Formats: sequence, structure tokens, C-alpha cells
Amino acid sequence: MKLKETLNLGKTAFPMRAGLPNKEPQWQKDWENADLYAKRQELNAGKPAFHLHDGPPYANGNIHVGHALNKISKDIIVRSKSMSGFRAPYIPGWDTHGLPIEQVLAKQGVKRKELDRASYLKMCRDYALTQVDKQRDDFKRLGVSGDWENPYVTLYPEFEAAQIRVFGAMADKGYIYRGAKPVYWSWSSESALAEAEIEYHDVDSTSLYYANKVKDGKGVLDTDSYIIVWTTTPFTITASRGLTVGADVDYVAVQPAGSERKYILAEALLDSLAPKFAWENFEIIANYKGSQLEHIVTEHPWDTHVDELVILGDHVTTESGTGIVHTAPSFGEDDYNVGVKYGLEVYVTVDERGMMNELAGPDFQGQFYAKVLPTVVEKLGDLLLAKEVINHSYPFDWRTKKPIIWRAVPQWFASVSKFRQEILEEIDKTKFYPSWGHTRLYNMIRDRGDWVISRQRNWGVPLPIFYAEDGTAIMTKEVTDHVAELFEKEGSIIWWEREAKDLLPAGFTHPGSPNGLFEKETDIMDVWFDSGSSWNGVMKARANLAYPADLYLEGSDQYRGWFNSSLITSVAVNGHAPYKSVLSQGFVLDGKGEKMSKSKGNIISPNDVAKQYGAEILRLWVASVDTDNDVRVSMDILGQVSETYRKIRNTLRFLIANTSDFNPEKDALSFQDLRPVDKYMTIKFNSLVKTIRQAYDKYDFLTIYKALVNFITVDLSAFYLDFAKDVVYIEAEDALARRQMQTVFYDILVKITKLLTPILPHTAEEIWSYLEFEAEEFVQLAELPEAEIFAEQEVILQEWEAFMTLRTQAQKALEEARNEKIIGKSLEAHLTIYATEPVRTLLAALDSDIAQLLIVSQLTVSDQEAPATALAFDGLAFVVEHAQGEVCERCRRIDQTVADRSYHAHICDHCAQIVEANFAQAVAEGFEVNAK
Repeated sequence: MKLKETLNLGKTAFPMRAGLPNKEPQWQKDWENADLYAKRQELNAGKPAFHLHDGPPYANGNIHVGHALNKISKDIIVRSKSMSGFRAPYIPGWDTHGLPIEQVLAKQGVKRKELDRASYLKMCRDYALTQVDKQRDDFKRLGVSGDWENPYVTLYPEFEAAQIRVFGAMADKGYIYRGAKPVYWSWSSESALAEAEIEYHDVDSTSLYYANKVKDGKGVLDTDSYIIVWTTTPFTITASRGLTVGADVDYVAVQPAGSERKYILAEALLDSLAPKFAWENFEIIANYKGSQLEHIVTEHPWDTHVDELVILGDHVTTESGTGIVHTAPSFGEDDYNVGVKYGLEVYVTVDERGMMNELAGPDFQGQFYAKVLPTVVEKLGDLLLAKEVINHSYPFDWRTKKPIIWRAVPQWFASVSKFRQEILEEIDKTKFYPSWGHTRLYNMIRDRGDWVISRQRNWGVPLPIFYAEDGTAIMTKEVTDHVAELFEKEGSIIWWEREAKDLLPAGFTHPGSPNGLFEKETDIMDVWFDSGSSWNGVMKARANLAYPADLYLEGSDQYRGWFNSSLITSVAVNGHAPYKSVLSQGFVLDGKGEKMSKSKGNIISPNDVAKQYGAEILRLWVASVDTDNDVRVSMDILGQVSETYRKIRNTLRFLIANTSDFNPEKDALSFQDLRPVDKYMTIKFNSLVKTIRQAYDKYDFLTIYKALVNFITVDLSAFYLDFAKDVVYIEAEDALARRQMQTVFYDILVKITKLLTPILPHTAEEIWSYLEFEAEEFVQLAELPEAEIFAEQEVILQEWEAFMTLRTQAQKALEEARNEKIIGKSLEAHLTIYATEPVRTLLAALDSDIAQLLIVSQLTVSDQEAPATALAFDGLAFVVEHAQGEVCERCRRIDQTVADRSYHAHICDHCAQIVEANFAQAVAEGFEVNAK
């Protein structure tokens, strides 16, 4: 027998190398075969409910790392709630209608206009469902647990029916109306857009300063006066029908030297504009308040048959331009609102494709709106005073990445203004993570206009509106309920397969259709109405869910998207928000903090990460970042996370290995029977349990990550496990000190595995398979531990925290001695501590083997005055000398009792007692010589 075989060297089959990319899919298959999700739901039946409602990702293409952040975050929350006494079902969902799928089919060669609409929509549906399957596999590969076989999908008939019922309820309350207000118009997708479909980019535009001649000055201005206006959208001059001034703004009439014309502009802007107009000398000949100019009539710059009325508007400023805004009610919200007040004509000169139409006049017709500048300049002639290029922020279609225009066309709107105050009150009742989310959503609702819900597209849920022969719109409860029932049975494609009369209730009549003829709306609903109705199609519709949801979690862009649309529809129909709390996360950027894009080549695929590192590393990364802000990710960053994972894994492997001979049912000791240092570590660990449980409750993953890593690296690896080998390896198998330490090891191992499960379920299950005494077959079916409170724990903590300070100082002294070549390893040291009375009292109170804790072979605590050569740190003095004696071949300590034993072992008395008491046969036969 070899001497080292008398040591209790921890042994385990738990591998150091995780092999996550290969093992994770098999574990996931095992979980699926065991139906773990269903078992967890059964286990939690009857418990208080927690419902996280899944915001549906768009079904198009494999998932990206932003999806991974989102879904893993939700999974961590749902798992932690399921293990904390809550029934927490998770129903994943998908958003499946909209332009991107139409664009994909077009790229595949599908010619929409050559197909009947129903056939085309079936192609869209089939494609969307293939994408749902693709993304479902991607999400499952991340270890996300949920009811994957019964998701909600916005194209499912039952969901479409629920959406129609939301529309019907809003219509019944008078919240749905038709209007011709200017809306965001995307000529690139030939459709109106909602605010949530707009993004802003900086662009260069040519702005023009030009003048309208006064036609009727109303006794205030002469007809040789010209009012100067400014525009950054020259094409809108074709529809200009008014000039808006500020009632309280000061204006001046200016006559440049050598000119017969008098020009009107804001006084505050005169000094900055005069050089642009090449006015070297000019005379101010009159002053006016804007209110004095109201109702003056001017001529359109080139169409003298068109009058432009001077009107008053609150949106006029003197920050730029001329203080006078040319007003085209068909091309701007402010223009429209003020134009309606004054009865100005809504004159739309651009068609759905962005081309100037016949109303723009023969010089413009057929030109693309953004290319008409030369024609406008030519038409303005000498009325053009200046032009310049400016850089400014401009709205773009977020799908096509093309600029949009404001354009007035008949659209269907959902009112926000009619119940805005109710929505704001519901925001005040909602809890936000982070708290600034309240202000962001509140301001968006406060400032937003009514919601344009109609779209001139194909792939979506049709607006369930009929028109009588006299043009009356029909959307009564009877009609919308009937349409909802049809959709529930047949799907919304039936709208395009049947005539209007066959979609109406049997025997339906209307006074506006004396001949019994009806037409149906051909526009579809904004896709935000689809997902914004999910509270009705999912949370209210499924027996195992509840409404309102406890939590909505999405990216910070959803304050103008899903958080917004869901809130509006829910308050409109039911008078309250669809959620009790909202958690938003920042965007995922690359390692340099730049937005990810295919063109930059900086996109990271979760599938690639899973293949290289394993999904666990992506999950641990999610826990490691501050999602209140934008987060960074790169393969280098994930490599660093992988290193942290390795430290966690190897620490837990040490605990597994060194409890392999520990039976908690007979070997575990009570807290009171532990050594002081074991009590201290137990208390420290329970502080960690408390921190992690509280952080899970607050959805604060970063705190969990930091606390866990700190405990493993500082409290365990750098302290408790650092000297543990001197106990668990050296002492006899059943020695009290060894069982005391193993009791703590096992307690930490079991509980930390449970605490890790929501974040690292694959690793937690792997560890669990080595814990044969635990009752649950899978750790996912266990409960998270509660933090324990122990008698005198505050006193114990104070004493040991004071010792940890002393330990830090002692380590500095040992490091100095190592640098001076006095010692090599710390076990070669004889450490003398020149201790003050409080320190001596502390060390006595600890009732512990201080030398063992400091990992030195010999320790002296002296009450004498420290010599001049002592090393002093923060008031404590130390002397480090080389220990006296020889190295024990078994425990590796330097001890003066080391001697050659008759059984061929050069060991100390302490090791001899262990060997002689526990290895009688080996002692009798003698150990193999030189078997160190």
C-alpha cells in the first residue's frame, strides 16, 4: 500500500471539462422525454400563480443574440418562480403577420399580383409556420423551458378571433373611426405606418427660403409685400394652402436697398437671414405682432389661382427658418390640425408610391417626390431667396430602411385621445424595472396622437368593416362577433375567399343598402394590433393563465411598441393595464459598442455560441450583464464568461469529490455541533442565499452573478477550500473535523445547485445526478432554498470578519517573506503574530486552529513588543521565519515530530496516529518506500 492511499483524496467521475456543446442536446432530450415542464406544472398546481406573458418575436429567420437575451431572461424568471412556490406556466408566442414575410416571398420569386389573394396569403402562412418551427428549435436549444407544443401564434384562427373581438369592443365604445389625417406613409412598402414602425436617421436635405406675394393685405400689408417662408421638403409646396405665424411672435417688414419689395419675417431671425439673402443694406419699415397678420391672403408661388391664407398656430417658433411656416395640410400633422381649424384644402399631390400625381400639375406629374427640387427651384423663379443644405433627423421605415413622408389618405384610427387619462392612470399603477420606464411610457402616451391601425398590405388580419351602398361603415357588435366566429372556425383567409354578403350574419340588412349590396374593407390591421391583443388571445383565453399578467418583459424599444399597443387596447376594452409590472432591457451591441449588422460582419449567432461554448455560457452571460442599459457581447467576452463558468464548475466539482463518502442521513451534524469556522461559512453561505433569493424576486440577475462569483472565488476558493485539504484529505475518514467540514460542503453543494438551476439548468442537472441522497429525480423539480438564521450569527460574523482582516495582513507578511526567499510555500513558515490584547482575545474566542486557517506549519501569538525587523500592517506586526523540523510525507507540514516510522513512513505524530488507527494491515506489512 502507498502512503498517499491513506489520504482521503476526493474522487469523482464528474468531469472537469464540461463538454457542453455535445451534452446539452442530450440532456434537453432527456428532459423532454421526462416531460419535465408538465411535471413542474403538476407539482405547483394549487400554488399562487405568477404569469410572465411572452412578447411574440417575429417569425422570420433564425434567432439572433437579442432574442437569446430576451428568452433566457424570461426563462430565468419563470424557473426561479416555479422553484419558489409559484405556479408559473410559460406560453411562448410568435408574431407572424406583416411586411417582412411578403418581402421574403417576393425575393423567392413569388409574384403577388399574379395570384388570387387567398392563395397568396396561404403561401405567407405556410412560410411563417416554417419559421415558427425554426425559431422554436433555436429557443429550445438555449434550454428554455415552456409549453412548446402549445404556443400562441398570431395567425392561428383562435388568436385572430380574439383580436377581432378586441377591435369590436373598441368600435362598440366609439374608439374606432375613419379619417384623412396625414399619417406616416411608406412609399417603399406602399402603406401607412404606426409610430412603432419608424426609426430616425440623420440626412442631408436642401432647404429653400422663398416668398409668397400678398394678394389681400386686409389693410395691414400692402400688395407689394412678400411673406418669406422656409421648407426642408420642397415637394410639399405643391400642396401648400396656408402660411402659419405665431400670434405672439414679433414680425418686421424689411425693404432691402434697391428693391421695390417689402419682405415679412420674424424679427428675431432677421440678423441671421439677411446675409443668406445678400441684404447688405436694408430698412425696417414696420413692426407687427403675428396676430395682426391673421387672415391676410397671399398667392401660391407659381399657381396664382390658389390662395394661401395667413393663419395662427402654436407650433411656430423662431429657432430656425423665418418664423413663418408654409402649411400643406396633406403633408404634416401640425399643418393638418391648424388647417382644419381654418378650413384649408387637404390637397394630396403624391401617390402611394411616392410619385407626384396629376394634382401636382403637369410639370411635376410622374416625378419621384424626392427628385423634384430642380423643378421647384425653376417654378419659384425670383421668389426663391436662398437655398442651403442642412443635416437633420428624419423618419425612416424601419423595415425597408427608406425615408417616409407624411401623407393624408383615408385611414382607420383607434382613438387614444378619448381615454388618454385612463391610460395614464394605469401607467401610474404599474411597477417598472428600471423605474425610468414609467416616465418613458407615460410621456409617450401623453404626447402621442391617435393610432393609425389600417395598413395597405396583404398579409395580416383584415379590418372587419363593411360598407353599405351609401358608403356608411358597418362595424356593429353583431357584425364583428359574427366575423370573429367565422375566423375562429376558418381563419381570416375566409375574408378573401367569400363575398361581403356571405361574411355578414344571415339575413343582415342595413338602411344604407336598399338593394342588399355590401362591400368589405380591403385594408388589414397594423401588426401592433395583433400582438397588442395578445392579452385577450392568450392571457384571458387559456384556462391556466390569468389577466392581467404579472410581468411583461421586452427590449426598451417596446415602450413605443408592444408595451404601448397592449396598454391601449387593454385599457380601451377593460379599463385597466394588461400587466402589473414591466421590465425592459437594453439593446445588444458588439464588443466595441456598435450596433450589430450583417454588413459589418459583427453579428453573433446563438447557434454558433452553442456549438462552440454551449448554451450555458450564453445563459451565464445574460446573468452577467446590466440589462438596464445596452449590453455588449463578442466571442472574446463569451470566452471570459466561459472562464468564469470553469471556475464555478471546478469549485463545485471539488465539493462533489470531497463529499463522495458522505452520507447526509447519518454523517451530517447540526449547526451547534460544527467548528467555529464551519459555522462562519454556513452563516456566510446563508447570507448568499438571502441575497440571491431577493435578487430573483427583483429580476436582478447581475446581483446574483456578482454575489455567486464572489462567494465562490473569495469565500470558498480563496479561504474555506484553501485550507480544507488539511482536513478532508488528512484526517481519518470518520474524523469529527472532517465530517463537520463535509456537512458544510454538502449543504452548500445541494443548495447552490438549486440556486444555479434557473441560470445554468444543464450544469445543475449534471451535478444533481451525483447527489444520490436527494429525493427529487431532477433538480428542476426541487424548491429554491430559504436562508436560515442562526443563534448568535451576528456575533460570529463580527468575530470572523475581524479574523479575515487579520488573515489579509498575515498573507501580506507571508508574501513579503516569499519575496525575500525566507520561505517558498506558506506551509514552510513559522509565523509570529505580535498581537494586541483585542487580537489575542479575538483569536482565543475563535477557538480554532489558527495555523491551519492561515496555512502555516507553526504559529506563535506573542504579547511581547515586536522587534524592529517585524513587518507591520495596519497596526499589527508579524515575523516570518522558516519553520523548524522536517516535512511530513503525508500532510506536507513541517513538524518537529516528523520521524521515520517502523512501517516505512516519514511522518509526523498526528499523521502517525491516523495511520496507525485506521490502516492496521498496511502498518503491519509496511508502506511502499518513497511513496509520497
